[in-house]
Amino acid sequence: MLIYIHGFNSAPSSFKARLVGERMRALGRAADYVVPALPHRPAEAMALLRGLVEQNPGAALIGSSLGGFYATWLAEHFQQQPVRAVLVNPAVRPYDLLDDLLGAQKNIYTGDAYELTSRHIEELKALEVDVVTPERYFLITRTGDEVLDYRDAVEKYRGARQWVIPGGDHGFGDFEKYLDEALAFCGITP
Repeated sequence: MLIYIHGFNSAPSSFKARLVGERMRALGRAADYVVPALPHRPAEAMALLRGLVEQNPGAALIGSSLGGFYATWLAEHFQQQPVRAVLVNPAVRPYDLLDDLLGAQKNIYTGDAYELTSRHIEELKALEVDVVTPERYFLITRTGDEVLDYRDAVEKYRGARQWVIPGGDHGFGDFEKYLDEALAFCGITP
């Protein structure tokens, strides 16, 4: 099973989630792919994700941005069934970034409106992972990310497999070039 974890104010219909889904269909593995629509509350999102991983032993993850932060928590908390995670431009300290965005929010894909509060920030801080197990991760990041500093991820996931790609942006518009390698890390090969 491959679980795609979308980012902040994103959805299963995001570009990268759809791209991965199309590739899984082309490989005849559509039934092994799931992209949950995450609640905006971190505690609720993690409860949903944790349930998916528990129901699918051996699942692999692809986490984008905030989804990479969530994937890290999952990879470190499932010791009995090690979880591998591909992290695409992951948020390392999303609570710092989102603290500046408190207030009214609107999901760009679903149109759902909500209030980002200090409770969201506290829930994110509760998911912080201080030390990672490098062999569980494949970091794919762009130096041109305008939202997150790629160097934070390079440092956090030191010792993990890493592709640091010059230029680009947070949306990672050319992710298709790197998709088969990401899927291979997750144990899915053509």
